[in-house]
Amino acid sequence: MEEILLEKSYDPKKVEDKWYKIWEEKRLFEPTYDPKKPKFSMVIPPPNVTGSLHIGHALNNTIQDLLARYKRMDGFDVLWVPGTDHAGIATQNVVERELSKEGLSRADLGRERFLQKVWEWKERFGNRIIEQLKKLGASCSWSYQRFTMDEGLSRAVREVFCKLWEEGLIYQGDYIINWCPRCYTALADLEVEFEPTAGKLWYLKYPLEDSSGYIVVATTRPETMLGDTAVAVHPEDARYRALIGKRLRLPLLGRLIPIIADKVVDPEFGTGAVKVTPAHDFNDFEMAKRHGLPSVKVIDESGVMTKEAGPYAGLDRFTARKEVLKDLQEGGFLLKEEDYEVVLGHCYRCGTIIEPLLSKQWFVKMKPLAQPAISAVDYGFINFYPDSWKNLYFDWMRNIRDWCISRQIWWGHRIPVWYCESCGEINVSREDPNRCSACGGENLRAEEDVLDTWFSSALWPFSTLGWPEKTETLKAFYPTSVLVTSFDIIFFWVARMIMMGEHFMGAIPFKKVYIHALVRDEKGQKMSKSKGNVIDPLEMIENFGCDALRFTLIALAAQGRDIKLSIDRIEGYKHFINKIWNAGRFVLMNLKDLNKDDFAEIDYKDLPLFSRWILSKLNETILYVREKLEEFEFDQSAMRLYHFFWDNFCDWYLEIAKVYLQDKNLKRGTQVVLHRVFSDTLKLLHPFIPFITEELWSFLPFKEKENLLKESYPRTFEIAFSPEERHLTDHIFEIITAIRNVKAEYNLAPNRDIPVFYVNTGDIINKVRNEEKIITTLSRVEDINFVEKHEKQKGEVAFILTSGELFLNLTKHLDFKKEKNKLLKEMEKIEKKMKLLNEKLSNPQFLEKAPQEIIEKEKKTFYELSERAKKIKKLLEEIEYACR
Repeated sequence: MEEILLEKSYDPKKVEDKWYKIWEEKRLFEPTYDPKKPKFSMVIPPPNVTGSLHIGHALNNTIQDLLARYKRMDGFDVLWVPGTDHAGIATQNVVERELSKEGLSRADLGRERFLQKVWEWKERFGNRIIEQLKKLGASCSWSYQRFTMDEGLSRAVREVFCKLWEEGLIYQGDYIINWCPRCYTALADLEVEFEPTAGKLWYLKYPLEDSSGYIVVATTRPETMLGDTAVAVHPEDARYRALIGKRLRLPLLGRLIPIIADKVVDPEFGTGAVKVTPAHDFNDFEMAKRHGLPSVKVIDESGVMTKEAGPYAGLDRFTARKEVLKDLQEGGFLLKEEDYEVVLGHCYRCGTIIEPLLSKQWFVKMKPLAQPAISAVDYGFINFYPDSWKNLYFDWMRNIRDWCISRQIWWGHRIPVWYCESCGEINVSREDPNRCSACGGENLRAEEDVLDTWFSSALWPFSTLGWPEKTETLKAFYPTSVLVTSFDIIFFWVARMIMMGEHFMGAIPFKKVYIHALVRDEKGQKMSKSKGNVIDPLEMIENFGCDALRFTLIALAAQGRDIKLSIDRIEGYKHFINKIWNAGRFVLMNLKDLNKDDFAEIDYKDLPLFSRWILSKLNETILYVREKLEEFEFDQSAMRLYHFFWDNFCDWYLEIAKVYLQDKNLKRGTQVVLHRVFSDTLKLLHPFIPFITEELWSFLPFKEKENLLKESYPRTFEIAFSPEERHLTDHIFEIITAIRNVKAEYNLAPNRDIPVFYVNTGDIINKVRNEEKIITTLSRVEDINFVEKHEKQKGEVAFILTSGELFLNLTKHLDFKKEKNKLLKEMEKIEKKMKLLNEKLSNPQFLEKAPQEIIEKEKKTFYELSERAKKIKKLLEEIEYACR
């Protein structure tokens, strides 16, 4: 074969787009439906059509792509379903903001024209994140791409709604819900973000009906008192036992309300007496149901006071608070106020303070659906990785509340309900009806609300495969194999998919759930634009290449531990990518006269010691990487490959191979080993770093498949390498390392004429002597003396090895007295710096006032100085020994 010359340096810009285009054109990501192949499938957590690739997406999809590529190479028929979510509230907000620039609102356009605008926006911008996933190397089965509002998924959504309605699991009712006055829609509990906020606790007097006294209640929301229908106390609270059953006159409005007893009242909060406002508080709503209390709604969907608020009607809720407090003060009802931290709920989309409101909504009864899903995890049919996440899953599932699925927006799956204006019948239908199913009347009014976005997402593992049709894809690939997602949507998405899968498919939707870490900045802080610490994955790909970013994320993705990511880390792994390229150049340059027949003629057992050593290390690496990939310990598999390639292959074997290649008796075997190890390593690395590995593979001779993506993932093989041989190779590396370290410490690296004595007895000395050429070449000394005894000479430094001793005579190259003085001066400076640092780090004021990053920096400096001090001490001991 002809000599292959690669460019001197690796340029990812010339490689990445080229190879992705080839993979797509050849449809290498598509499943084959080969009945002989085992099946592996995943559904992508569908990103919002409004989204762009952030670092969390990069981690999530890199891990999925790693699994998809690994399984394809390992002989599986792989389907990785891509797609996007319509993201109801988020997308509607984006389009409304665009309209506002033209001075328009959705009300100006009307529902149909507004939805047309949203679809136009989706067609223009909705696939942006899909193209960005391709930049990341995601090997999705793109012909299977779905959208949560495409025709097939819309049909599935209707079918599920209608079936749940027919089973009595969907109902409409008045219920207390989270309401966003800005987005003008209900929010699920999980869509509310809670923040501790400095507030006030006001103490109000509620006079008894007979004017014999009053009860003091404490509240953080005095404007809601206008909707009070009772005051509650604990039944065992002696302070109020005699008042239970009596009535109070509601301040400002004069309405008579009862004093009730309920065990949920905390006697320690405030005065132990609490106002009950069923229409505006979740706990009060439940309490009112238990006691048969009426509900009075005093705040409407716009955050404005209703007519039930009397003189405060029409005021904004926060303006009303000020007016109510002023009037309470003037009427003598406000006893006192005090500072108090309140936890306020905010809309997860727009940040507006949510309002608990009594509202007519659509709900799914969750308890009947939850039990099978609990059992699926409890009995191990579905496993979480790390296992600890299942506790969070159980905690939520065992305390599950009914799911409010209606949203008062226009963009989304419209609830398939029609109200008969003639007879009042609620018509639920899979197809748009023309007549009422009860009276046959044609006067039907369609439900205005749409379904919660997560309703369609809950069906994703089977709706994307063609359900409710019994498709070949559904039959072959359901249940899916693995779900890769983040912990924050275990409730939103994972649990609901399990419930829906169990209910509609009669089977779990996936067998394994891998919960990946949160990517934080290098200081462990959450990334945010306001902090200026966001790392843009597309920018990192542009600067360092996709493979460097991917490998960094995987190498840091330890189970159960957040990732501390910095640009320096990515740049560091860019050096690893360059190392692979440079090693590839060396290997390919040294295969120029290798023939295909040589592979059959070389018997591994006849290879020299270090060729069999590198093959044994390759074998161990294959076994380890496979085990860790199956256990989702991606970081450990990545780091094993890193150290095998850099330490074992590059730092040791390539240097040894240079010696072997000079020997005509060893050259062919060494070429075969270089080819085997390098080609298998490219295969092992491909799922982690697909672009550089595919590029190098294209130059490699004697390969089975044109594309690395289609190659088989390496499996362990037979290679004879005994424990005694392992000990011998480790010992030789120890000798070489010791000689190198002495030369480096004393700046003697270029000098080869350093007398070296290796002292040992028995068979080991002969075995080490057999590798003399390797030792002298790699340690860069002219020769080495193998002796059974050696009397130490003046000017020699010595090392006690795991087997034997090593002496190096430095007399010709080192002035020990001068070296000693130099080291003593350096030690003196270090000790002064360490003393000052120790005083600083022992100062409570410094530790209390200094920024944490400064403290950590000073600790790191102290540690580095102490390590250098230890090394100097060792060198001084060596000099003392050499001068005896």
